[in-house]
Amino acid sequence: VGIRAPPKLLELAVQSLLRDEALAIAALEELPAELFPPLFSSALAGMHSQAVKAMVQAWPFPCLPLGALMKEHKPHLEIFQAAIDGLDVLLAQEVRPRRWKLQVLDLRRNAQQDFCTVWSGTRAGVCSPLEPEVVGPVRKRCRVEGARAWLKQTSAPMEVLIDLCLKEGTPDASLSYLLKKVKQRRGSLRLCCQKLRVFSMPMQKIRKILKLVQLDSVQDLEVNCTWKLATLGRFAPHLGQMVNLRRLLLSHIHMTPHAAPGMEERCVSQLTSRFPSLQHLQELYLDSISFLEGRLDQVLRCLKNPLETLSITNCLISEADLMHLSQCPSVSQLKDLSLSGVNLTSISSKPLWVLIEKASATLQDLDLDECGIMDSQFSALLPALSHCSQLTTFSFCGNPISMAVLESLLRHTVGLSKLSHVLYPAPLESYEDVHGTVHLGRLAHLHARLKQVLQELGLPSMVWFSGNPCPHFIKKRSEINGTSVSFTWCSL
Repeated sequence: VGIRAPPKLLELAVQSLLRDEALAIAALEELPAELFPPLFSSALAGMHSQAVKAMVQAWPFPCLPLGALMKEHKPHLEIFQAAIDGLDVLLAQEVRPRRWKLQVLDLRRNAQQDFCTVWSGTRAGVCSPLEPEVVGPVRKRCRVEGARAWLKQTSAPMEVLIDLCLKEGTPDASLSYLLKKVKQRRGSLRLCCQKLRVFSMPMQKIRKILKLVQLDSVQDLEVNCTWKLATLGRFAPHLGQMVNLRRLLLSHIHMTPHAAPGMEERCVSQLTSRFPSLQHLQELYLDSISFLEGRLDQVLRCLKNPLETLSITNCLISEADLMHLSQCPSVSQLKDLSLSGVNLTSISSKPLWVLIEKASATLQDLDLDECGIMDSQFSALLPALSHCSQLTTFSFCGNPISMAVLESLLRHTVGLSKLSHVLYPAPLESYEDVHGTVHLGRLAHLHARLKQVLQELGLPSMVWFSGNPCPHFIKKRSEINGTSVSFTWCSL
């Protein structure tokens, strides 16, 4: 204990080579490919900027996961610029090194990459498979084909992978430097972004940056701004170019006060007219969107393919909207459905029943928190819920539901073998007054009754608890047939 293991022979060799940076750079041409990853890691950690620059030019693998390494070693701006400069020098060469294989510079900090074993072939990387140079005899035909492939590779543009977060203070020094190089090498250097987050930033800056991004590479887009609808309309042309988008989140979009007649309709049309291009869209999240009421059909009918996730939260919608939603072809294969924060008190339960029934064969997670659903509405939904054979999680916190309806829910869901978590509000009978004060005696009685129903139905593995973020709650634990079941009751 306390004795540090001696460094491995490979570590000693790398350290020795980097003591003379000029010698290390000169040796790259003859250096075995399997030594590049540990040597590059050590060069980053030791702030050997010239070695980093030279190694990028001589990199013998298709992908260099620079972002993951930067996260690990936290290098200075100088090191990042050295890596980008190495790429720039490589692209400027008319005749690139015969050994060169680099095609993708991955700057994503959260990319999963076991960099220390990339050459061993034991784990697939986040980019192309990282294979060292082929050694040994090669047939003439293979040499010819390899030469053709090499010529094609040298003419192909280089790709830089990055996750972008556009907010106040963006771009920082590193991103500014990268954008400058992309602009200078337009055509030979492609900036690809799989995850794009847009927060608070002037539209002029956003458009300037997105002009340099290959928008067809974006797969995950979040627009989480307090934008006016007209601003979203100006952003819409960029959205239409994201033809491989799989996940879209729009949040806090507000209508312009005192807008000219027809202005809102034009802005909504600017947005929805881009949706037919999103043929790979699987997840749609609409949160705090003020223009949805009376227009949900206009938004959804432009979607051409089935969604896996639909989340409409904290929005105002009408009964006609909900009816259109239930009839939309895109919701027939939903796995996740959330209407949290959508007031359904004055809306008929039939459209929601139709919607749940339509997705019953695939629905796994259902969230109806804070919808103002009453006993009669909830009871009407129970037959549809009982058909959701794949349902694993059901949440309906913040709704005024009685104990009788809770018991009815238990009995209707007894056949749902995959249902494991139910998040529910404290029943109405547990409250002492209209201010939401819980009567402890009533609560204990209702708790015992629910425990008895669970025992009668043989549901020891189903966990029922409340997920309301309430300041006052009582939590009790009980054991049913040796299995722990959690009951958490809180005020509405």
